Amino acid sequence: MTWLADLLAEHGADLLESLAETGYMMVVSLAAAVVIGLPLGMTVFLTQRGGIAEHRPVWSIANLYINVVRSFPFLLLVVFLIPFTRAVMGTSFGTQAATLPLCFVAVAIYARLVEQILREIPPGISLVALAMGATLPQAVFRVLLPEARSGLLYALTSAAISLLSFSTVLGVVGGGGIGDFAMRYGYQEYDDALMYLTIAVIVVVVLAIQAVGHRISVRLDHR
Repeated sequence: MTWLADLLAEHGADLLESLAETGYMMVVSLAAAVVIGLPLGMTVFLTQRGGIAEHRPVWSIANLYINVVRSFPFLLLVVFLIPFTRAVMGTSFGTQAATLPLCFVAVAIYARLVEQILREIPPGISLVALAMGATLPQAVFRVLLPEARSGLLYALTSAAISLLSFSTVLGVVGGGGIGDFAMRYGYQEYDDALMYLTIAVIVVVVLAIQAVGHRISVRLDHR
């Protein structure tokens, strides 16, 4: 195991810094997923044909955003958004700039997952609530969200794993994070051992996210 000790002694600080950068991208993008993606997914569900708040124009716009963003190959989306990223962030390089396109993807991914989770709830539940005099916000916050909370958390876990995968791609365009670390110190320097170590770290992080998300989701499931 001396090779591992030597790798950590030489690159340990850079590895920790790259993990911190990846953590920053994950936290910000997941926050965008919850703050924007959750309402967007609920909007698509509520305003669909036959939904309890059917509104075709609103549904069309929200659904179009989700479909367009999810259909883009991520690397091409990053390149496509460079002018917008530069205008908003002042630069198109670095961790903070790379987080912006990741937020776009996070919103679209989680919104679609939210819609799918809400579709699994028996439609009669919300209709009964409305028939008993509940307003639309009351039906959403007191019926739909409590019923879907376990699935929504598990969907967020799946989104987090996808975003971690996307964040590694950002290393190709100088976005920082664990992907950039693997490119600079592993791939470009032909250091296979360091590449394998980086892959192992990513796998461990994914397994940890999956385990924590699953445990919390099970606790929230009141069935």
